[in-house]
Amino acid sequence: MATSIHKRASAKRDLVEHYVYFAEHAGIEIAERFLLNADKSFEDLSRHPGMGVAVSLRSPKLDGLRRWPVIGFEKILIFYLPRAGGVSIVHVLHAAQDWWSLLGIL
Repeated sequence: MATSIHKRASAKRDLVEHYVYFAEHAGIEIAERFLLNADKSFEDLSRHPGMGVAVSLRSPKLDGLRRWPVIGFEKILIFYLPRAGGVSIVHVLHAAQDWWSLLGIL
């Protein structure tokens, strides 16, 4: 069964920011591994979109939002919406960030 992964512009920016951070602070190999693991996590979520933890929101535009850690980078959280045949990746944020505000849900 084919699945789709849609990365919103916000998620793409987040991935670039994490990549640059890891490249500068941990080395290019870690940064590359982060991207590979993020893609693997996206693929897993597209096949099993219900496996993430539901995030309770008041915003109807993000109704159904879920979160799941990047494999091997458990402090980096993927925020996504299950969609017919796959997922829409909304943001990829560090757990220590004020992700409630960054998601615009407060």
